[in-house]
Amino acid sequence: MDWKPDWGLRGRMVLTMFLLFALYIVFVGAMVTFTDYGAIALPLMAVFLFVQFFFSDKLALYSMGAKEVSEEEYPELHAMIGRLSQQADLPKPKVAVADSRVPNAFATGRSQKSSAVAVTTGIMQTLDKDELEGVLAHELAHIKNRDVMVMTIASFLSTVAFMIVRWSFFFGGGGRDRNGGGGGVLAAIAVSLVVWVISFILIRALSRYREYAADRGGAVITGKPSALASALLKISGRMDNVPKEDMREQAEMNAFFIIPIKSGFIGKIASTHPSTEKRVAKLRELEKEMETR
Repeated sequence: MDWKPDWGLRGRMVLTMFLLFALYIVFVGAMVTFTDYGAIALPLMAVFLFVQFFFSDKLALYSMGAKEVSEEEYPELHAMIGRLSQQADLPKPKVAVADSRVPNAFATGRSQKSSAVAVTTGIMQTLDKDELEGVLAHELAHIKNRDVMVMTIASFLSTVAFMIVRWSFFFGGGGRDRNGGGGGVLAAIAVSLVVWVISFILIRALSRYREYAADRGGAVITGKPSALASALLKISGRMDNVPKEDMREQAEMNAFFIIPIKSGFIGKIASTHPSTEKRVAKLRELEKEMETR
């Protein structure tokens, strides 16, 4: 099968970004209208967005404890990613490895030319060659679809709104509005909370669809949907055996992982990924489709 643009994914990306931009206008308007912090908040938000956009790859690798590795250190991993990148018609990304028992992988970077693919030592010990290729192709599909850039920008507003809500509650909602009272500040906090909830829902909806798109893209790159399906089942089964301390350390990177770290009912609702069962079912349908061509 040839790689085809996923117009469903592109349409969802455009719609999500438009709605988040509208939320951004409301958010900024509330900060300027209700508080005296607008003049300070706007430059800080601009700086935060700049850092998040241009240094997201380094920040993501650092937060995961992943380090860029050379071909001498991991020749087979480099060769595998280099070959898959050629098949995907992509520049070879940087290769990073995190020393972690959690079997996972993720892609990061603001563009196809400044991207990185990171894997944990746990996933390399868990999967066979074909399964690992399937996972790496999935991550390369994220890069080809520009998912990492879009999710980095989309998560910016949600992060800022959440930080304002958390800091406000932590400091007891202190502060003054333009009239010297606290009502305007409380209104700004309420708007921030609403903005965070709406952006959270929009990002989760986009994130779940992009996983299906990356699964399909990864299967097209390797031509082996069953290998990725097998990897998903194997990783998902291993995740249940990972110590909770290790899982908590990496939970904040859920949106970028091949398999999310989740627990309980709330974890499933807030998950950035569809269920493994649904993803495997779609991959099996795709394999049947490939066999008939």
